[in-house]
Amino acid sequence: MADPTPFATGRDADVYAVDADRVLRRYRDGTDVTVEAGFMTHLHAAGFPVPRIHRAAGAELVMRRVPGPTMLQALVAGTIEVGPSARILADLHRRLHTVAPLPGADGGERILHLDVHPDNVILDPRGPVLIDWRNVRHGPPGLDVAMTALILAQVAVDPAQPMAEAAGVMLRAYLDEIRDHDRPLLDDALAIRRANPTQTAAELALLDSAAALVAG
Repeated sequence: MADPTPFATGRDADVYAVDADRVLRRYRDGTDVTVEAGFMTHLHAAGFPVPRIHRAAGAELVMRRVPGPTMLQALVAGTIEVGPSARILADLHRRLHTVAPLPGADGGERILHLDVHPDNVILDPRGPVLIDWRNVRHGPPGLDVAMTALILAQVAVDPAQPMAEAAGVMLRAYLDEIRDHDRPLLDDALAIRRANPTQTAAELALLDSAAALVAG
């Protein structure tokens, strides 16, 4: 039975400890996890670093508990530098886009995470693990690249963000690391970000400046 108090809370889900090895992630809006679990199971079988799923039903996923801090926590603590962090993000994208898509994908489409950023990477001692697959879908890899760049840029242009300067440095480093991958589809990423219901009014107001930073 899961601990009744979440130990982590995101924009749309809460995470509870089940035991030393498992966590339960529950969507507050009741989102069904079937599609997400299917992608994650496929990726785990292919050797991509995602948490192994123990059970998926309704709005709940029971998964392996991944040890280690998030990349964001490590950046704040100073236990990882911006350059290596950017390389990890780029490497996760390159690895993800080499995994064969699920049946039904159109030609040229790959599996996209669409939310790769430092708070969604756990630095397991065995290697980085990518979490939070709510937005997973098939599509062009350049959309994934553009989304990460846009997320970093939103932090970089936010004057209230203590990590703004570091985010700007990471954005430049990430785009340099990923430059030989697919071209960022910035307009498409911008449209998705604008339609994201979890974005606050303040975050939406930063999107044009963030997009200009990425394009520049």
